[in-house]
Amino acid sequence: MSGRIFQTLVALVLSGLWAIALGYGHWRDELPFLDRAEGALTALRMVARGERPAPELVTIVAIDDDTVARTGAYPLHRADLAAIVDGIARFKPRIIALDVLLLDRGNDGGDAALALAFDKSPTVIAAAAVFPETRQSIAADEADPLARLPRADRFLLPLNTFTDHAAVGVANLIKDKSGTPRGIPMLFRTGDKIELSFPLRAAALATGTEPTIDTDSVTLAQRRIPTDVGHVLPLAFYGRHGTVRTISAARILDGEVASEALQDRIVVIGTTVTGGGDVFSTPFDPVMPGAEIIATTIAHLVTGDGIRLDRFTRAVDTIVALALTLLLVALLAWQRSALGLLAIVAVLLAWVAANFTAFSHGIWLSAALPLAAAVPPTLLFGAVQLWLNRREAQYLARNSELLLQFQAPALRKWLTENPKFLLEPVRQDAAIVFIDLSGFTSLSETLGMDVAREMLKDFHALIDEEVAARGGLITSFLGDGAMILFGLPQSTSDDARNAALCCVNLCHRTERWIETLPPSIASRTGFKVGAHFGPIVASRLGGSYQQITATGDSVNVASRLMEVAATEGALLALSDELLRQARPQCPLLTVGVLTGPVEARIRGRSQPLSVWFWRNDSSRR
Repeated sequence: MSGRIFQTLVALVLSGLWAIALGYGHWRDELPFLDRAEGALTALRMVARGERPAPELVTIVAIDDDTVARTGAYPLHRADLAAIVDGIARFKPRIIALDVLLLDRGNDGGDAALALAFDKSPTVIAAAAVFPETRQSIAADEADPLARLPRADRFLLPLNTFTDHAAVGVANLIKDKSGTPRGIPMLFRTGDKIELSFPLRAAALATGTEPTIDTDSVTLAQRRIPTDVGHVLPLAFYGRHGTVRTISAARILDGEVASEALQDRIVVIGTTVTGGGDVFSTPFDPVMPGAEIIATTIAHLVTGDGIRLDRFTRAVDTIVALALTLLLVALLAWQRSALGLLAIVAVLLAWVAANFTAFSHGIWLSAALPLAAAVPPTLLFGAVQLWLNRREAQYLARNSELLLQFQAPALRKWLTENPKFLLEPVRQDAAIVFIDLSGFTSLSETLGMDVAREMLKDFHALIDEEVAARGGLITSFLGDGAMILFGLPQSTSDDARNAALCCVNLCHRTERWIETLPPSIASRTGFKVGAHFGPIVASRLGGSYQQITATGDSVNVASRLMEVAATEGALLALSDELLRQARPQCPLLTVGVLTGPVEARIRGRSQPLSVWFWRNDSSRR
């Protein structure tokens, strides 16, 4: 298994475990750190979905600034509150839901009047649950079907004077980290008591049926309504304050209300007075009255137009989170390029579209969970891959720099721009130069390996400088000599001239270099140079590891000319063909003594060759 496949498999396994762990916590509603992100993303989806018309079934009667101005007191006197309830009851509403806590005793006349008003219409009044912590605690005993109900220290119940005449429901709600109401529990419990929520009690009274509580739902009037963990009914706000039909309680007191606004309606009485404090922030309105949130919840229960968030959708969230995580990591491993990033963006856009579509159709799929599951592993995997790729690039760069030392700069550049160079052999004319030290083989026996190596290193550096200066190519160092080509990677009209000038300069510099050696070594060291111009076959030779070289008769002739130079006591033997190609633009050949042409016998050839010999005036014969 390759390293890349192994890395991808490890990343997929770890990412999958991360997604499953988050999904399990989400399924149990035990990931509070995602609440703020989910709240913000839900607000965006709700605003993008837009406002919806609220059901005509529900009407809010608001104890607002006009009401307080008319009655002259806040909180309202019980007699004024009784007058409002009595005024609503005259229109035969389906029920009246009074979202006002009646915990303290008022004057006897007012309390009695309010209690009598409750008898004129089915009425629900609010209670409150007191919790020991800011975050409502949930028991962990899964064997108890009611274990995950919000557990309160105690209930603040209305006075018995009122509970004898009206039903009671707990009006608490659950907020997310941003303070936006997320849902309303349908049931609350203390150590020895269970109470229905205010909206559920009102909806049950309005439908004339008792609610049936199942594990993850509430059934009311034969309609099953899914609920979230802890029997929480999620909220889907209709719009801004006033989207649910709202009339002022002052109009009730003044008798200015049309009957159709209240008759056979669920009427919620609540406080909207400025500074009353019973307001909450929602995606549509930063100061939504609590009475409108209660009215929204009652409408969800009676009409079934709420949004679904329950164990099933949480299980779907887990599957989506796992699939999205594995898919993004796999795409990043598949294509570490712009194509892979485009594929990831396309997948994310498709998920966003599907999530929003589900939300618009009343299914609340989590947006924060898939992101929390998919983004960290994808970013971490991408960062690790970038780090590994960078290390690999650095490794390859170091190796490339090392390998480039084995090719001439001109050839490196040519191979980079023309990677197919010499995949097929090429026939062309070129100048071929050979240079070799004389007596080095016997000398190396006495010098030792280290001294001989340093001596060759200096000699090879000398050759490399001169060849590079004239645009030649060293195809190989042959121990104590070298083979040089002029005409690769491209042939030019100056190849012969450059080869001739390089030969003369090599002779001058090699002589001076030998003079710098210790006398015992210099006296036993010489050199010879052979150069020829003619057709060659340039190609790549070798199997897995290839080198560029030239073959053909011209190469053999240039090599044999070193022997001819040594026989004639010259430093340099040039073929007449090379000299003819180099003239008349080779003035340096006049520096020294050039003799010839001489018909010289070349070992291995049947025909003689016209050869010129070049000697320096100071050359040793």
